[in-house]
Amino acid sequence: MTDHRRRPRRRGQGELEALVLSVLREAEGPVTAGWVQERLGGDLACTTVVTILTRLLDKGAVSRERAGRSFAWTPAADQAGPAARRMRKVLDAESDREAVPASFVTGLDPADERLLRDLLGDARGAEED
Repeated sequence: MTDHRRRPRRRGQGELEALVLSVLREAEGPVTAGWVQERLGGDLACTTVVTILTRLLDKGAVSRERAGRSFAWTPAADQAGPAARRMRKVLDAESDREAVPASFVTGLDPADERLLRDLLGDARGAEED
């Protein structure tokens, strides 16, 4: 006899992290893992939500504060910070530190290249002050 019940589609780690962050950004303040779980539709175990939140904490994408015997979670104010840390991690893993940023810059569209040049110019100016 064949079981015709459908198994739920398995989501990737990145997809779950993005969903959890989206839910946190909708909150009006710090929220518990249970609150996040409810907003995600409840098909995830609370332990899974806590695991995802802990991974996001390790990546600097969320913060937490003690709330009784549990934690209340908030998204990091700086959404660019985790992306910048990932970029540095990739750069640090490469042996040819010049080739990686050079390849990155040549792949930018003109507006992003101008933005990067302006940011680098601002950083140089701040160092000289």
